[in-house]
Amino acid sequence: MTTSATIAFVGTPNSGKSTLFNVLTGLRQKVGNFPGVTVEAGIGIVTTGGKHFQLIDLPGTYSLSPKSRDEELTLAVLQGRESTLPKPDAVVFIIDGTNVEKGLFLFSHFAELGLPTIVVVTMIDAIKAQGGALDDITLERELGVPVLSVVGHKGIGIEELTDQFTRLSDFAIPKKWVDSSIEHHERYSSARELAHLVINIRYNDKRSELLDRIFLHPIIGPAIFLIVMALFFQSIFTWSKPLMDGIDGGFGWLQDIVSSTLPEGLFRSFLTKGLIAGVGSVLIFLPQILLLNLFIVILEDCGYLSRAAFLVDRVMGVFSLQGRSFIPLLGSFACAIPGIMSARIIPSEKDRMATMLVAPLMTCSARLPVYALLISAFVPATLIGGFFSLQGMVLGGLYVLAAVSGLLIAGVFKRTMFRGSKLPFLIEFPPYRMPSLKSLFVTVWNRSKEFLRTAGGIILVLSVVLWALTEFPRTNIPAGTTAIEASRMQLEGSLAGQLGKVIQPIFAPLGFDWKLTIGVIGSFAAREVFISVMGQLYSADVSASDTPLREILATAIGLPTALAVLAFYVYALQCISTLAVLKRETGSWKWAGFAFLYTFILAYGFSFFVYRIALAW
Repeated sequence: MTTSATIAFVGTPNSGKSTLFNVLTGLRQKVGNFPGVTVEAGIGIVTTGGKHFQLIDLPGTYSLSPKSRDEELTLAVLQGRESTLPKPDAVVFIIDGTNVEKGLFLFSHFAELGLPTIVVVTMIDAIKAQGGALDDITLERELGVPVLSVVGHKGIGIEELTDQFTRLSDFAIPKKWVDSSIEHHERYSSARELAHLVINIRYNDKRSELLDRIFLHPIIGPAIFLIVMALFFQSIFTWSKPLMDGIDGGFGWLQDIVSSTLPEGLFRSFLTKGLIAGVGSVLIFLPQILLLNLFIVILEDCGYLSRAAFLVDRVMGVFSLQGRSFIPLLGSFACAIPGIMSARIIPSEKDRMATMLVAPLMTCSARLPVYALLISAFVPATLIGGFFSLQGMVLGGLYVLAAVSGLLIAGVFKRTMFRGSKLPFLIEFPPYRMPSLKSLFVTVWNRSKEFLRTAGGIILVLSVVLWALTEFPRTNIPAGTTAIEASRMQLEGSLAGQLGKVIQPIFAPLGFDWKLTIGVIGSFAAREVFISVMGQLYSADVSASDTPLREILATAIGLPTALAVLAFYVYALQCISTLAVLKRETGSWKWAGFAFLYTFILAYGFSFFVYRIALAW
């Protein structure tokens, strides 16, 4: 598709820029991820007057003196220094009608770039609700560019804006209405004076003030925050389960159909265990990613997310992180994949990197089956104090241990690899608003589609590779061998089995035999695969095929070894999906490899410590 021009959208955060962009482009957009940069720019197409225009939604910025990677990206694109995008032919500059002086301060810097521009003032309905009006004629005269008024989520003024695209000659070079040599505070004073000149009422959002008295109250605020976060966590952890079970069951049904239709052999194994299982391992994460993105976008668009970040900033500051790191780390308790992806909300690159690297340490839902199996096999179901379950306390202790360890390690990272100048935690409290349903849908859809397109492809390839390791070389199975025994024999003789036996001496100090070692290798596909591998390897050792796996393990491995396995999985990054997403979000396999290496060292060291203590006890 040939585009007539490239038009960039520029504005401050919370100015309504992305909502307007989503209304204009709908699903005809993609997320532009730039090499080595973990911020996004939306790229979309709008058609009007028989012509196609490429729109670029640049990250919001408060000034053009970059202090973060998103601000650097915005300035680079506007100056034509970003190799992956053309220099914009024109700019739509967005100004929040409820905070005009903030937009004018940014515009005073932007005007010096000399780009053809029109100004769009959003949220005019909020000004009118206060009995005010915008003097767009005076604003046009002072800025030297056309000024339009829109209400993005209601579609007001959208047609006039798209018509403007067909008349690019009307876009004008802004006046340099302030002296470029003046200090920031003088520049802001000029912006305030012009704002008072063009809007005849000072916007006063009494509703936001009232809600802030509740949500930021020293006692009520944290209580509400805990309720919101509990709902947030439950939505990802619990509400996604029926959808994930449905996807899992659907792919299991498809595997059964293929198994019953095709004759036994390598091709059937590839389709069922390689291709279908690989696609299923990608799609099974989709419900969690959809829900996490949905809740983050709702919390962000309605104005609560910035308040939540403010409430936890002091606690996170103890570990040298900012409040915005809390949401990604919380989401990682359901799954590290959407948690790492949501770290994009963190403006500081150093904080973002530290958060992503410790996100895999949060106890994701995939660890729960491993924990449940070993705890039920080796920890007695007794009550402490007549109320607290010992098994539940052990499980809770593993969660707490992982969370505290992750925060402490994040603090170490911030004081070593990512030390240096810190961005001050300055956060704007936008007015409370109802999110735009169309913008909400488009944002969630695009983020989910981007996961399937990029990380999903890597996960699928690695899943097929793992299948190949477990299926080759083929083992001759004697006639009359049971299915469980045949599966065990194939796995033991495969490349994965041989590799497990080769590297078993490395894990011997932890009390792992070759079967547990293969379980560790197999769980690279997903941690819960450890359960199926244990079932295949250990169930063949008993005559009663219906004996529960936990009873088999209780006699096959000792308590010290079981505790060592639990300790290992507290820290081990045994998930190729997480590694794939880390590579995508950091732009390099270097950081994914580093995350795997440091977590493996932690897992091995802690497992060794626990095993030796248990032996000596």
